[in-house]
Parts: sequence; structure tokens; C-alpha cells
Amino acid sequence: MSPRWNPNPDVRSGRHVICNLHVHLVFVTKYRREAFTDAMLTRCEEIMRDVCTDFEAEMKQFNGEQDHVHLLVHYPPKVQLSKLVNSLKGVSSRYLRKEYDTHVRRHLWGGHFWSGSYFAGSCGGAPLTVVRQYIENQQRPA
Repeated sequence: MSPRWNPNPDVRSGRHVICNLHVHLVFVTKYRREAFTDAMLTRCEEIMRDVCTDFEAEMKQFNGEQDHVHLLVHYPPKVQLSKLVNSLKGVSSRYLRKEYDTHVRRHLWGGHFWSGSYFAGSCGGAPLTVVRQYIENQQRPA
């Protein structure tokens, strides 16, 4: 390797690939209900970080408001984004409904936590800092 080469920690390399894949994900609660508290967002971040680790992905940024969450995820090319999203939403829904049962049932019903839809936007380079700032500046509930 050239001594002039300064490795970028966001660039992943494998046997036949060098990549830098980031996705900005947004999940909203069912019916856009204001179900999140600060403690729930903290727990949701822990759960989603663990799910990302299981997929060999890394959650670079997380934040949310009372009715939605934003994630910035760095992932390898072998990960199917739809499977990652399905796992993030499914696992977090199960844990949050179980651990915050009374609170969740007050705001959501029908066995659902997340809306069926989601936003996924690819990003990289200079826009990454803008996305990070945007996620950082979400109005987290007190």
C-alpha cells in the first residue's frame, strides 16, 4: 500500500469490492401518532444499533421526534436494504411494544408500531455532513 494513501474509515473493502454505501432511513409510527418519549428513543437506538451490527452494518447517526426516527447507516454491498429495514422495524417494534406496553397501547393499537412505509435515501460525500446535521437537530422530546 502506498504511504501516501490515507484510508477512509467509511470505505469498505472486500475480496472483489471497494464501496462506501450510506443510507438515510426514516421510519414513522403508525398513524403518525406521537408515541415516542426520550427514554423510548434511547432504547430504540440501542435496539437498532444491535440489529445493524447483526447485518455487519454500522449506525452512524440516530435521532427522532415523537412520531418518527432518522438513521444514517453504513452498510456492506451484500446487505439487501429491504431486509435490513424489515429487521430494524420488526425487532424494534417487538421490543418497544414489550418494554413500554402501557405507554404504547395508549398511543397505538392493532399490534402495529411502525407505518408500513419508510423513506430510504442514498447519500455520500459532502451531503453526509448535511444529513448528519439534520438528524442531530431533530426536536427530541423532553
